[in-house]
Amino acid sequence: MHTDYQKTLVACYLGIITQAITANFVPLLFLTFHNTYQIPWGQIGLLPLAFFLTQMVVDAFCARYVDKIGYRRAIVVSQIAATIGLTGLAILPELISNSFVGILLCTITYAVGSGLIEVLCSPIVEACPFDHKDSIMSLLHSFYCWGSVGTILLSTAFFAIFGIEKWRILVCLLALIPFYNIFNFARCPIVPLVEEGKGMSIAQLCKSRLFWIAVILMVCSGAAELAMAQWASAYTESALGLSKTLGDLAGPCLFATTMGISRVFYAKYGEKCELSRFMLGSGVLCLACYALASMTATPLWGLVGCITCGFSVGIMWPGTLSITSQRMPQGGTALFAFLAMAGDLGGALGPSLVGNITQIADNDLRIGLRVGCLFPICLIVGLIIMKRLSGKKAN
Repeated sequence: MHTDYQKTLVACYLGIITQAITANFVPLLFLTFHNTYQIPWGQIGLLPLAFFLTQMVVDAFCARYVDKIGYRRAIVVSQIAATIGLTGLAILPELISNSFVGILLCTITYAVGSGLIEVLCSPIVEACPFDHKDSIMSLLHSFYCWGSVGTILLSTAFFAIFGIEKWRILVCLLALIPFYNIFNFARCPIVPLVEEGKGMSIAQLCKSRLFWIAVILMVCSGAAELAMAQWASAYTESALGLSKTLGDLAGPCLFATTMGISRVFYAKYGEKCELSRFMLGSGVLCLACYALASMTATPLWGLVGCITCGFSVGIMWPGTLSITSQRMPQGGTALFAFLAMAGDLGGALGPSLVGNITQIADNDLRIGLRVGCLFPICLIVGLIIMKRLSGKKAN
C-alpha cells in the first residue's frame, strides 16, 4: 500500500466511526430527552425514522449528483454536517422554544453526514490501489462495529462517572472526531472509482438482473443485522431479566463486538477463503442463530444465539458490496448509492417486521424473531442465484 493512500484509508476509518456515533449515541439519550424536555414518546420515536429516511434521501441524491459534485467535496461536506449536527444537540434544544424541533433538526443534519459517509467511503476505498480489496472492505466496515461498541462503552462510563446530565459535554467531545476528519479528507488522495462518463447509468443498472439480486442481498443483509441488533437489548432484558444497562452491554454491545470480529477475521484471512463461500456459510450460521434465539426454551442459549448472530451477519453488508463491485466494475457511484439505500431499507423493515409480529403474537419476542429466519433464507437463495448469473467465482 502506498503511504498516501494509507491516509485515505485512515480518513475512511474515522468516517465510518463517525457514522457509528451518529447512529448509536442519541438512542442512549431517549429517556433523558423525555424527562428533560418533556418530549412525548411518540415524538421521540420519530427521531430514528427521520435519521433513516434522511439517509435514504441522501443515498438517492448521491446516485444522481455526487459524480458531478466530486467525491472530495461531498465527503468533506459529510464531516461538516456530522460536526454541526452533533454539536448542535448541545445547543439548539436550549435555544428554541420547541426542544424537539431542535433535536430533530440536528438529527437530520448529522443524518445527511452519515448518509454521505455510507455511500462514499466504500467506493473511495474500492478505488484505491490496494490488493485483496474485499479484505480491505471488510476491515473498513469493522470500524462501524468498533465505533458502536466504543460509543456505548464510553457513554456508559462517562454517565456513570460524571452523571447523565453532562451529556452535552460528551456529545461535543464526540463531535471532535468528524471535525478532525474534515482536514484528513481535504488532504488525502481520492481517485474516482470509474473514469468520468464511463460509469453505468441508473437506467443501465436497472436493466441488470445481477443488480436486482444485489439489491435483494442488501435488503436481507440490513434486515438480518438490524432486526437482531435493535431487539437484542429487549431480548436480553425479557429473557434473562437483566437491567437496562446490563441488557445494553450483554445485547447490542456484544452483538456489535462479534460482528466486528467477523469482519476483522475476514480481513485477515479473506485471501485464503472465497468470499461467496464465506458469505454462504455465514448465511447458514445466521439462520441457525435466529432459530436458536427464537425457539430455545433456555434463556442462556437464546443469548448465545443472539450474540453469535453478530458474527454471522458481519460479512453480509461489506461482502455484498465487494462481490457486486467485482461483477459490475462499471457500476460506479450509482451502484454503491443504490446498494446503500437497499441496506437502509432492510434496516428499517427488519426491526419493524419483528416488532409488529411480536405485538400480534401477544408480545412474544421469540415468535417475532422466528419470522426473522426469512432474512438469511432469502440471502442464501440470492447468493446462489448471483453465483449462477455471474458464471464465475468471487475472489
